[in-house]
Amino acid sequence: MTTSTPMQLGMVGLGRMGANLVRRLMRDGHRCVVFDVDQTAVAALVAEGATGATSLEDFVAKLDVPRAAWLMLPAGITGKILDELAALMAKDDIIIDGGNSYYRDDIDRAAKLAPKGLHYVDCGTSGGVWGLDRGYCLMIGGENAPVQHLDPIWRSIAPGAGSAEPTPGRTPGGTAQDGYLHCGPNGAGHFVKMVHNGIEYGMMAAIGEGLSIIKHANAGKQDQVIDAETTPLRDPQYYQYDIPVGEVAEVWRRGSVVGSWLVDLTAAAMAEDPNLDAFTGRVSDSGEGRWTVLAAVEEGVPASVITASLFERFESRGLGNFTDRVMSAMRNEFGGHDEKKS
Repeated sequence: MTTSTPMQLGMVGLGRMGANLVRRLMRDGHRCVVFDVDQTAVAALVAEGATGATSLEDFVAKLDVPRAAWLMLPAGITGKILDELAALMAKDDIIIDGGNSYYRDDIDRAAKLAPKGLHYVDCGTSGGVWGLDRGYCLMIGGENAPVQHLDPIWRSIAPGAGSAEPTPGRTPGGTAQDGYLHCGPNGAGHFVKMVHNGIEYGMMAAIGEGLSIIKHANAGKQDQVIDAETTPLRDPQYYQYDIPVGEVAEVWRRGSVVGSWLVDLTAAAMAEDPNLDAFTGRVSDSGEGRWTVLAAVEEGVPASVITASLFERFESRGLGNFTDRVMSAMRNEFGGHDEKKS
């Protein structure tokens, strides 16, 4: 359904999420001006109805006053592009950072832009590559007036009230039921999104570990190495199961307590590649998990699951290799234990 209050929005950064945000907005009747250093990405959206820009100067010139510009960029370059964009904008213009920036940077950036009369809004954006059709969950931080001014934009991007059943006992009202929430002043949106991603780390690790335990439930059928360096499997008769792991993921999707979108995606991946041979198991972290753990430490809040899942990602990238070598060297020194070959 087309919005009753069409607006214009500029988008800088046309990766998968930036481009799909533009597409979702245009589907709902909004006008979009787009810029990316990759002009082929710009041309693709121009072909779909967007107004293209060849530079930041051209981008700003094509925006209606007061301007609203959304940055959808990697956190590492957001600050630089933000400074360049802010230098071209004027009093009462709004800059939205929809990427995964550190909430502390939001606080500093808002304070830096305020003397010029520019409004800064941070927006944690969750939905990934599926957001074009499902909608994006939005966690917003900033001053009341600019956030309210952008309400038609938030409403078009968000999933809408029909995306989930009403919560029993909750008094209707507000915007959370529509999939977007003004969480508080500058930085609050990215703070909530930061913790969201930390939770995501823990959930992903738990699902992966659980399915791995099921995959290895046939350990008792395997040939057992017998030597002083290997802990024996004491009761192999209790580990004789060849359980179809992909089918377990599938059945968990249907009525189970752990059913979730993450389980849905896992089942889909395993239906296509049952042993996940296309993946090496190297798991990246883009910062939010680290920042969540730091916040937990500074707040004095126990967060052992999120912390362990973050460290598991470090381990997946071989960052614990030197630790392992030190431990192996110590075993060799104090007990003459030679390393077993992998």
